[in-house]
Amino acid sequence: MITPYQLCYDGELLAGVDEVGRGPLAGDVVTAAVILDPGKPIEGLADSKKLTDKRRQQLSVLIKERALCWSIARASVEEIDRYNILQATMMAMVRAVDGLAIKPEYVAVDGNRMPPWNYVGETVIKGDDKIPSISAASILAKVCRDNEMCELDEQYPGYGFSAHKGYGTKRHRDAIECLGPSPIHRQSFEPIKSMLAARQLTVL
Repeated sequence: MITPYQLCYDGELLAGVDEVGRGPLAGDVVTAAVILDPGKPIEGLADSKKLTDKRRQQLSVLIKERALCWSIARASVEEIDRYNILQATMMAMVRAVDGLAIKPEYVAVDGNRMPPWNYVGETVIKGDDKIPSISAASILAKVCRDNEMCELDEQYPGYGFSAHKGYGTKRHRDAIECLGPSPIHRQSFEPIKSMLAARQLTVL
């Protein structure tokens, strides 16, 4: 990947970290950490949002085969509601890096917030489109979460999770109004929070 961005670290044990699922109304927030193998380059790594689902699936397989190591972690809906989405995301990132089979020498995190840990590293704005290891992490996280949301669509039919992956589309919001929130909806997110509060007042 050609980029004008230069990390402060240029060794081999660089872990890239990214998350998927901060914005949706339902489902876990999923994170991934990847240490790529310089001897086994992967062509086509990019921001997962800019790739087709088919290409993401293909690259996900290659990343798992060729990376020195990779790890996928998450924070649950319950943790999101208990701690807030930012703190839950930071927790999930820590879990992802801690889950790597090889301890990284440096960690590059997509965005502008570094989790509270003892790893040396830096944040990179739009890093998923600049740093290959972050791109790889974004792809693994998105493929994992998207696949899970498709499975949850079968478990909780009617919401359309396989189509919108839990994001607040009109179809999704209309389904919540009609069916009510499911167990995988984030109760601290609007409009679900207000809806549940209104129902509780009605019962009282």
